[in-house]
Amino acid sequence: MHRIALRSASRSYVRPRVVVLLSRRLHSQYEDKYSEQLQKVAEQQGLSVSELKQKLQLEQESKRRERAVPPIKVETDENARQDSSPVKPLSSILNIPRILASPHTAEQVEALWTVYHASRSEGTGRGYLCASIPVDLYNQMASRAAKYPMFVIPIRRDKDAASTTTEAEAAHEFYFLQWAFHGPPPVPSLTDDDLFSPPSAKKPPATADANPQISTVMLTPLQEYKMRGSFATPYLVLTNYTDLASSHGVVLLRGEITPSAATGGAGVDGRYMLRQDDAHRLTMSVQNFYLSSGEGSLERAKLLQAFHEAPNEFKWEELLKHAI
Repeated sequence: MHRIALRSASRSYVRPRVVVLLSRRLHSQYEDKYSEQLQKVAEQQGLSVSELKQKLQLEQESKRRERAVPPIKVETDENARQDSSPVKPLSSILNIPRILASPHTAEQVEALWTVYHASRSEGTGRGYLCASIPVDLYNQMASRAAKYPMFVIPIRRDKDAASTTTEAEAAHEFYFLQWAFHGPPPVPSLTDDDLFSPPSAKKPPATADANPQISTVMLTPLQEYKMRGSFATPYLVLTNYTDLASSHGVVLLRGEITPSAATGGAGVDGRYMLRQDDAHRLTMSVQNFYLSSGEGSLERAKLLQAFHEAPNEFKWEELLKHAI
């Protein structure tokens, strides 16, 4: 069975660049020099040059008003996204231009990813998981997840492992999982394209589907989900970064365990809502049900299908056989 080596470190969101770049460069000293380029950009947007200038002015005024309001900081160790995507960008974690400037192999990228997450939480790695997933395996999981985005997975809660003889006699806790897709990220390059650079110096634009879609998996205790529905707090969030899929053939998995302070509760150890080993088992269960390989994969695939397409045929007893 293909196993993703987990490390217990304990809609497309690309904004149009034309207007942003123009707003930085549109000063009176450049108007004569770049009048021809400005005219072309205005024509592309169906505007006159004066209308384009007016549009830029309104945007600049809007940005100034936004800067006048102090931002609310939610995260502590990385910067939050500035656009509408709920996923923080990979560039806030890895120095992608440096990786591209000094070519790294997939194995070297994985090593950097592991070391980074092992350094979190004052060097303990507590609260994080990470892995490097071959892009073909990720595509397989994503394809199945697009068809079956929700599921329930059990993890064992043996009170006395020595006295438990059958799976049915063991205690279990159920978690509700839900996939979400956020659009494919652009293929990273060393530097951003300059609107006014000579055509020969520009790189050809990347195709929209060069990278797979970024995805997240949220896992919430089933009991809490039943009580609070969409307002329930996920205890574990898995993010699959696909930024380096086309360039390095890998998807970088990052798992984040919800801090107890985020829910107002005490958590399992006063800091997090989930134990590190439970987070690992849940992540492995996601892999087991969304990859079609390994012993029992056919049974797991049938359970996933029945959960969505034939709920009357879904058997909880069969699901318990695949608990980790």
